[in-house]
Parts: sequence; C-alpha cells; structure tokens
Amino acid sequence: MNWGDTLPRIKGERLNLRWMTEADIDGLFEVFSDEEVIRYWSSPAMKERQEAEKYLTSTHQHFADKDLFQWGIALDGEKEIVGTCTLYQVDLRHRRGELGIALHSRAWGKGYGREAMRLLIGFCFSELGLHRLEADVDPFNHRSLALFEGEQFRQEGLLRERWFTHGEWQDTILLGLLARDWKGDP
Repeated sequence: MNWGDTLPRIKGERLNLRWMTEADIDGLFEVFSDEEVIRYWSSPAMKERQEAEKYLTSTHQHFADKDLFQWGIALDGEKEIVGTCTLYQVDLRHRRGELGIALHSRAWGKGYGREAMRLLIGFCFSELGLHRLEADVDPFNHRSLALFEGEQFRQEGLLRERWFTHGEWQDTILLGLLARDWKGDP
C-alpha cells in the first residue's frame, strides 16, 4: 500500500470514494452528528464542528501510520461528502481487513451505500489482493446488515455485549466475506 500522500480515488457510476480534506469538515460534521447514523455507532454523535476537525486530523494520522484508511463518499460532480467508507485492522500477512460505512440519513434508500461498498470491496480484493473482509454490525442495524449480506457477507458469530455505547451494552454480529465468494464487479 504505497499510495503516496493521499488515498487513491475510487470512481463509481454515481459516486466517488476520495481523500478527505479540510473542505470536508462540514460534511463530516453533518454525517457524524446525525443521530440516526450514530445510533448504531460505537461513539456518541458529534455536538460541535471542532470534533469533526479533530476527526479529520485523526483520520489523516491513521493514514500516515497505515493502520486505517477512510475515504469520503461524494456523489459524482458534487464537492460535499455524504458519508465515509473505511478499511481498517488491515493485516497484509494474513491478507484481511475490516470494513465500515457511515452514510448521512438523507442519502439512505438510494443505493449509494451499496455502490460505495461494492467499490471498496472490489478495491480490497483486486487492488490490495486481500483474501478476507470482515464487518462488525449491531444486530438491530437492519440496514447495515442488509447492505453487507447483499454483498455476500455471511454472519459468522454474535459477540455479546462487545460495546458500551449510548449508556448500554451492545452486541455485535461479526460478518465475513472471502474473495472467492464475492460475485461483485471487482
């Protein structure tokens, strides 16, 4: 993964996964302050724009450390992001990584999450040569479960009370996808 100073752009039919800059701070704040989006997240919703500034700085530092790669999801021809796609916990020796996605609620139900996920999965399998991808999803997050299962991720286990968030213990479903099982367009 020698990408230089920024993540590579991954172009789709209706959207792009791209490097995030300071111009994306307002978009990040919109996404991560949206209570509907954060309901199943492992951290609370952002309350102030300054949190989005720190989040972007942290995202860039993780990229520099090569331990988390987060793209902004932007609709084709638009500057503002509507969400993020993340590849993290990458283990090149074992050719595996974990995926995550956050999409602003106003962008739900339009197929953007599916397109973004297909782009990222295809990139992981074809460009990075990963063998296995995983996702960690709250059992009550039916949209996210449907998204991953729609890409042939299989439920592999329930991790009880894995996260303490929103004042309560939350279970998580672990899902996995092997490169040979994915029937998407790499």
